[in-house]
Amino acid sequence: MPDVASKKLFENEKVIVWEMSLEPGESTGVHTHKHEYFFHVLEGSVLDTIDADGNSLGELEFPSGSTHYLALDGDELIFSGIRVPATHDAKNVGPNRYREILVELK
Repeated sequence: MPDVASKKLFENEKVIVWEMSLEPGESTGVHTHKHEYFFHVLEGSVLDTIDADGNSLGELEFPSGSTHYLALDGDELIFSGIRVPATHDAKNVGPNRYREILVELK
């Protein structure tokens, strides 16, 4: 199973810091989040969240400069009142490259 992002930048006993970059049409692959996390969008685009069975859970636009927090509740992530499976895929369905810095809280 792939990591939660493209490249691990740092890890200690408290956090893991990742960089994620997705070109248009590219996806992360199905992965599982085991920690709550927040991310800061460096280059925004539109992402589709896809469950482990390949079903689209909906598209969300993430503008450049925005920061988002996702709480972990069992096997689900909670994002702005929306629940999505902690095991999922994310696909860049927008016209631009997407980049973020993601920080997992251990």
